[in-house]
Amino acid sequence: MIEYKKARLKDIKSMQNLVRPEVESGVILPRSDDEIATNIRSYTLAFDDDRLIGYSALHIHAENLAEIRSLIVDLDYRGKSVGSNIVKALLDEAKSMEITQVFTLTYRSRFFENLGFIQIPKERLPAQKIWADCIKCKHFPVCNEIALIRNL
Repeated sequence: MIEYKKARLKDIKSMQNLVRPEVESGVILPRSDDEIATNIRSYTLAFDDDRLIGYSALHIHAENLAEIRSLIVDLDYRGKSVGSNIVKALLDEAKSMEITQVFTLTYRSRFFENLGFIQIPKERLPAQKIWADCIKCKHFPVCNEIALIRNL
C-alpha cells in the first residue's frame, strides 16, 4: 500500500538517490543536501512499504503563489497515479494555506494539464524564480521547459 507523508531529515539520502538520474540528464535541477534540509517541510514523499518511490515540493513564492517542483517518481511506479497523488496532496496543502495559484516548470506538460494546469508564458513567472533556480540549470538560458499554472 502506498503512503504519502511529509519528508524527514533522514529521508534526504534516499531522496538524492531517487532523483540522481533525472538530475544527471538535466530534467530536474540539482539540490544540495543542505538545500533540501532547509526546505524539508516543503516535501511530500510517497512510500511503498519503506521504499521511497516518489516526491515533490511545494515552494512558496508569495502570499498567493506557490510552485510545485522537483517531482520525481521511480520508473517502476510511473503511470500508477503516484505522481498525480503527490501533486494533489501539494495542491491541498496550498489550499490550506489559502494560496490561490500554483505553477510549475516541466518537460511533461500533459501530465500537469490532466491535473487542471494551463500553459502560460514563462515571462509571467516571478523574476526571483529565474535568478534563484533557473540560473543553476545546465540548459539556462536556452530553456524548453513549459510553464503551467493552476488557480485554486
